[in-house]
Amino acid sequence: MSGAPAAAEPPALQAALAGLFAPWVQALGLRVEQAGDAEVTLRLPASDQLAREGGTLCGQAMMAAADTAMVLALMRQFGEFRPCTTVQMNTSFLRPLTGQDALVHARVLRAGRSLAFGEIDIAGARDGKSVCRASVTYALL
Repeated sequence: MSGAPAAAEPPALQAALAGLFAPWVQALGLRVEQAGDAEVTLRLPASDQLAREGGTLCGQAMMAAADTAMVLALMRQFGEFRPCTTVQMNTSFLRPLTGQDALVHARVLRAGRSLAFGEIDIAGARDGKSVCRASVTYALL
């Protein structure tokens, strides 16, 4: 783990999930698994509330988890929360995820004064197979 300020350490990131995000995002049950330099891995627990027919994790939940993870990765980048808004998110769903938690790994590629760019990979927690990839652009406010 890097020497990030306390505001960007895993306990503070977990607290940010409860303090910065809307109740419906909190209902995803995301948990901080790891935090590195300008990157974060969250666990998205398997849940009937997030599953489509047949138990497959829905794409809307994956996109919300990806967007949330990137905000926390930006906290790692800057050492604190900076207001931002999603400008663009390009998401590709590679395969269904059924019967296991998802690991959501977000990494900041570049952060400037007004824009930040990142990428997210979502994989099965048990099998490690990638199920979703996203690239994002954020406006830093």
